[in-house]
This record gives sequence, C-alpha cells and structure tokens, in this order.
Amino acid sequence: MASTQPTYEQLLQRVQTLEAEIKSRPQMEAQIPEKDARATSVNRHRQAEEAPGQSEQLYRSLVENTLDGYFIGEWPSGRFRFLNKRMREMLGYTQEEGLSLTLWEVIEPDDHAAFKSAVDRRQKVEKGVGPPAAYRAKRRDGTYFRAEISSAMVLFEEKPAIQGLLRDITETTRLQAQLQQAQRMESIGTLAGGVAHDFNNLLMAILGNTTMAKLGLDPKHPVYERLENIVTYVQNASALTKQLLEFARGGKYEVRSTVLNSLIEKTVQMFGRAKKELSIHTKLDPELWTAEVDRGQIEQVLLNLLVNAWQAMPEGGRIDIETRNAVIESTYSKAFRITPGNYVCISVADTGIGMEKEVQSKIFEPFFSTKDRSRGTGLGLASAYGIIKNHDGIINVYSEKGKGAKFTIYLPAVEKKLETVPAPAAAKMIPGTEKVLLVDDEQMILEVGQAILVELGYHPCLAHSGQEALDIYTRDKGEIDLVILDMIMPAMSGGETYDRLKAIRPDVKVLLSSGYSLSGEAARILNRGCNGFIQKPFNIEELSRKIREVLDGESCAPET
Repeated sequence: MASTQPTYEQLLQRVQTLEAEIKSRPQMEAQIPEKDARATSVNRHRQAEEAPGQSEQLYRSLVENTLDGYFIGEWPSGRFRFLNKRMREMLGYTQEEGLSLTLWEVIEPDDHAAFKSAVDRRQKVEKGVGPPAAYRAKRRDGTYFRAEISSAMVLFEEKPAIQGLLRDITETTRLQAQLQQAQRMESIGTLAGGVAHDFNNLLMAILGNTTMAKLGLDPKHPVYERLENIVTYVQNASALTKQLLEFARGGKYEVRSTVLNSLIEKTVQMFGRAKKELSIHTKLDPELWTAEVDRGQIEQVLLNLLVNAWQAMPEGGRIDIETRNAVIESTYSKAFRITPGNYVCISVADTGIGMEKEVQSKIFEPFFSTKDRSRGTGLGLASAYGIIKNHDGIINVYSEKGKGAKFTIYLPAVEKKLETVPAPAAAKMIPGTEKVLLVDDEQMILEVGQAILVELGYHPCLAHSGQEALDIYTRDKGEIDLVILDMIMPAMSGGETYDRLKAIRPDVKVLLSSGYSLSGEAARILNRGCNGFIQKPFNIEELSRKIREVLDGESCAPET
C-alpha cells in the first residue's frame, strides 16, 4: 500500500502558506473598525505569544514526516546536529549514535572532494538550495547505497552550518542503467542485423554458384569434394549470421506452446553426457506455466548458457538449473520494456570464476568474449540475448569475481494447450514449369537465382527493382505464376512492391525472400497475405520445395 505521508515539498508549501498568512495579518487588521481595535490588539498579542510554538511544531512535523532524509551539520567539520527519522532509518543509527557522527563519515571518501567543492561553490556564487548531486553513502552495517543530496548553507546557533535532504536513489539508478543498457543493445542489434543481411546475400551468391557447379558433376571428380567443402563452409558461415540475426531480435520461426521442463531435461541430458566433469542439478517446478516459444531457439539458449558455465569451470564444478513461476510488476517491467504479468523463470547458476561488473555490462554484446578466440566466436550469449528479447522476455546476469555466475531468464506465460512438432520434410529437388518473376536489387542474386530456376524447369524473368517488377507484372500478369520478391530494396521496398502487386491482382502469389529473418517487416508483409517466406542463403532443394508449396497452395513453416 502506498504511503500517505506528505513529501518534503508538500510540507514546505504548507509552511510557506502559513507564513504568508501571518505576514498579511497587519494589512488585514488595518481595515478593522475602531470599535474592534482593542479586541484585535488582545488577539494579536495572544497570537504573537502562540506563534513561535505553532511554527516550531509545524517545522518539526515537516522534517520528521518527510519521506526524505533531513540533516543539519556544522560546517566545515560536518558534525551532525540533527537527523530526522527517515535519515536515521536509511543510515541505520539511533539519534544518539547519529549525532556522534560527521557528514564525512557517511559520504564515501572518494566523494568528499566533489561534495566540498559543491558546497564551496554555493557559498560563493549560488543562493538557497543547490541542485541535487549523487554520492555514495555508507550505512551503519558498512554497506553503501546511492544517495542524492540537496543542500544549503544556513546559520545554526549563530554558527555556519549545512542543512540538506538525502534521498536513496539506488533503485532509480539501477533502473536507469538497465534502460540505458537496453537502448544500447538495441542500437548494436540494428547494426548487427544489417551486417548479417548483407553477408547472407553474399553467401547466397556463393552457395548458388557452388550448387550449380556441382550439378551434373561426377562425385568422383577431384573438384567435387572441394565444392562440397565450400557448401559446408557456407552453412557454417550462415549459422554465424543466424546468431547475429537472433541477437538483432531476428524472428521466431516455429512458435509453439511448451512446458519448458521437458525441454530443459532433454538439453541437460544431451549436454551432460559429453561433460562428465560437471555436476548438473535441476530443480524444476512441476506446476510450471506454459510458454509460447520457438523450441529450437530456446534449446540453443540453454546450450549457450551451459557451454558458458562449462568454460567458466575448466577444472569442473556444479551447475544448478531451476524453473519457477513469477509475476513481474509494472515497476520492474518498465526498465526492460516488457509487459507486466505472469512469466516463466529459468535460472542457470555455476560455481565458476565469475566476472567483474565491467564484463557483465558487455557480456551480451556480439563478439565480446573473455575467452581465447579458439574457444568461441563471442556470439553465444549475444544470440541468447536476442532470442529471449524476441520472445518478449528478459535475460540478465548476476556475478561476483570468484563466486560464479547466475543467468536468469523470464519468458511470458500463456494459457494454451501443448502443441506437437511435425516431422521435417525430406530434402529433394521438386521441378516445375511455371513462369516466375524474380525481383532483387543485387545482380549476383538475380544471376544465381535465374540459373537455379532454369535448372528446376521454371521460366524466369528478372527485375532489378520494385518499379521494374510492377512494370513487368502489369504487362505480363496473365502469364506470371509466381513472384519471388526481395524484401530490402532501395527506392521501393519489398513491402510497398507487394502491396502494389496486390492492387494489380489480388490473388497474386508471392514468395518473400530476405537476408533478414522472419520478424518485423517480413512478418507484417506475411500478415497482409503474402504466401510464404524463405531466408537467404537457401539451397536448391529448399527453394524448390518452397515454390511448390506456394504454387500448390500448401502451408508450411518458413525456412530458417
């Protein structure tokens, strides 16, 4: 329940109002008729006698009931002469103990110079209460908290003194830091997503040309093995760009309602078999709520956290995994830009080497790693961050040097029945004979795409821009059976091109293609009726299957 105590500002306003009334009384009394003058004079003397007591009581109420700490201290010694109730509560002292202290014993030594400089400047230049400044304050038990202090120079018992308000801003500072971190990670994510998109276009060209070179080539040919190696390398590079896109909040592909306990047990069992030196313990809530997740991505997050824990314990150690239900209130959710409500919580804690605060602030950034380059790319935790953020969740870490680390994940809970996972389709080329309009602003993509379509038996026509695609489709719309449309193009985007194609022919069949993943703009285009999505780089088998699904009206999950 919220406190009903007035703030310092409200109480000060009351005092100022009362003082204004007292000052206005002589003018009011001058207008009193002469016959009432004697009575008025008596009342004035009585009020004059009572006023000091009333004022003292009002000021005492002011300082004792304010929600901020209030103090008076001698200057420059800093010896406290008065501490209000709130001040004593924050510091953990009794009144007697507090009055034996100085301001310098409360403010951290590293902040002494800054505080003294602010007071000196106020004495020379400024009048009244100066602007608040943040310092570290020490409690009776030796712990520190972040304090905001506003102060002014006064006379106390005819001697120079300092009076001030002290407010605990620890929680405010923490929430501000989290918000700034979230904004920074969002900016990095945008940059990472753009790099991954461009890189995927290059990989598409390499993979497509390699695939065409392999077709019709005898597997015993000495070049065939080298071409196979190129395909493998492209797939490995594609896995890295996928992690970059996941960090950039790059899409959930197979979202299903899931009880995460079974997924965790499966992942732990698989990981534990290969890491016998670790002791892995689970504490899973049997009444855990359901979450709507991409199971493959969440499994990847868990594996990334387990690998990170293993690398932090080179000589072995213990990993504790726990699940529980949690309710996140609005105060906490605002800092992370999520919706308050019910969440499923997963924590992964290790007994490893731990990390310093500076490392913790960068741990989720792409390519940041404290390990040797041979032990990782620095994308594992960045990928985990992006996946969880794209699930509208939170992932954070708490660690101390030499005391291990604990990663905590919150995923929104849903009230849905569990869904089963369909068996994956077999990889094979499916030919066709239809006419396909291929739209892309990258010449290398058009060239390799045309070769693949011809190999599959289709009749391709090419457009280098959205406007050129509209011109061709307007002219030949009766002949074109499918449009393969790039999403990111200059001048006219894939989304605008799709809308205008739809205006020309409402039943147009469009397969959206992009180096980005299925999220954001791609998801919005699909929601407007686009028939399918395929992510670059894709192989000839994936493209052939996707084309048939769109042309034949079948439904399937987007390619990842």
